[in-house]
Amino acid sequence: MKNLKIAAILLVLTLLLAACGSNSEEENPTSGGEAEQDTFTIGVIPAQTEGAMQGAMDKLQTILSDELGREVEIEVYPDYNGVVEAMNYDQIDMSYLGPLTFVIAQENSGAKAIITQLVDGEPFYHSYIITHKDNPWTSIEDMLKDSKEVDFAFGDPNSTSGSLIPSIELQDRGVYKSEDDHQFNSVRYTGSHDATALAVQNKQVHAGAIDSAIYNQLVEAGKIDDSQLKIIWESEELFQYPWAVLESTDQDTIEKLQQAFLAIDDPEILDAFGASGFTEAKNEDYESIRQAAIKQGIIKE
Repeated sequence: MKNLKIAAILLVLTLLLAACGSNSEEENPTSGGEAEQDTFTIGVIPAQTEGAMQGAMDKLQTILSDELGREVEIEVYPDYNGVVEAMNYDQIDMSYLGPLTFVIAQENSGAKAIITQLVDGEPFYHSYIITHKDNPWTSIEDMLKDSKEVDFAFGDPNSTSGSLIPSIELQDRGVYKSEDDHQFNSVRYTGSHDATALAVQNKQVHAGAIDSAIYNQLVEAGKIDDSQLKIIWESEELFQYPWAVLESTDQDTIEKLQQAFLAIDDPEILDAFGASGFTEAKNEDYESIRQAAIKQGIIKE
């Protein structure tokens, strides 16, 4: 009888120890060391069509990994929409967006702008409408007198300077409502700023809309010849492209990211964005773009 009692006590103790061990494993899935942090992922829209950005992205990845103390992965997406969708579904932690795509992400997922680039020391750029030097027009007013003969190009449909702002300008002048309803001979979307510039330079279209900073970058890189082109319209100042984080990002991470960007002076990284440096940004800097997107029915007020 005594032996049976001892066996019962040992069985109860064994079960209690097993239960304690199970709870301990659940609480510490990486037993034997500190819990590893997830990789911090960043999606970047292509500043240009082809991927000359990879070397710069590798360097930026290293800088941000060192600052955050965790692995950082940067992926250059093929188009604007892919980055917005990745952010909407929390597939990335941070993104580099155009102003229009940012206000869409802000509306859909509460994205927060924290950094933007400086160009020649200023956080602004413009939308240009350019044409070939052989065309007779010296202003947008001249061009629109011949609108029925003009083949016009926008960039990516989600581009601020390559689509949103110039389409509002043309709409206000009564020559454009949509790709299928306009007063031009034809309208097309090239998909990128450099494709638009080359289409105008090669006389595939008569005129096109482009980001001023990327236009200057393409000229400096010798990818287009500005002696063959002329600027016939320039928009008001637009706040530069933001780097934005998810709404749930903690303040410590935001401050580390801002410190890392503000300290960047590597010419390869700066050149990838046509930048002379970086500065802090906030959602309010993009209010004019938000209002333009509301006007076009892209987002609701």
